Amino acid sequence: MSGRKRTQISVPESEDQVKKGVSLRQVRSTVHDHESGDVKPGTVKSQYFSKEGYPQRLGEEFFNQPCISLAKAFLGKVLVRRSACGTELRGRVVETEAYLGGEDKASHSAGGKCTERNTAMFMKPGTIYVYPIYGIYLCMNVSSQGEGAAVLLRALEPLHGLPLMRQLRTARRREGARPLKDKELCNGPSKLCQALDIPRCFDRRDLASEPEVWLERDPQIGPQEPGLREVVSASRIGIDSHGEWATKPLRFYLRGHHCVSVVDKQAETES
Repeated sequence: MSGRKRTQISVPESEDQVKKGVSLRQVRSTVHDHESGDVKPGTVKSQYFSKEGYPQRLGEEFFNQPCISLAKAFLGKVLVRRSACGTELRGRVVETEAYLGGEDKASHSAGGKCTERNTAMFMKPGTIYVYPIYGIYLCMNVSSQGEGAAVLLRALEPLHGLPLMRQLRTARRREGARPLKDKELCNGPSKLCQALDIPRCFDRRDLASEPEVWLERDPQIGPQEPGLREVVSASRIGIDSHGEWATKPLRFYLRGHHCVSVVDKQAETES
């Protein structure tokens, strides 16, 4: 380690700062700058962080459940991404999809095929599976019980760190694009990966123990799960070519939530 002092870059706190525009490299230097671990004035850390740990953090037992159950259990939980400087980006999970493993023709593990790319789906429940789509975007999944089964995180409600989320999203958009609304920051699987700066190297890490990203119970909701009437079961997105599996109701979202990526009116009347 060098003894050279690093230049500190503060996280933007206002919309004016965000609108000035920055490059993705500049934004990531904001996220990763303070490698010493010292927390500077103005840096916000979780109210649950202490030397004793994270009392709201969900551990291995939470992830160790069947895929559909886990996909529903994710709803209402808070995904936290902690930067090197201690700043936390937080979002409430409002939409997920279940991929059931070998039997699921729309799953990357269809037919029980395990490859270098999808190995995380075959690892213990709670393993993060990050994969690229269209060569430039990323999606984040979490393995569950069941061979090759995993849950896709589809949408979050931004809770904390919105200015930095907006910077991270804006840095990946074309110059001159209209400003993003809060509800648009994380309302899609690749959008949430951009907004929380989820990198490909998180693939195969353990969400139950990883220090840079984890899942918490929402203290405002407590231990109870969303009621059945609050959860809509609908068909998954972008898998039309997979026959009967394209119509199975394996996407779950919180009814009426403004951050859901795609609303299915028909499914809502049937749920």
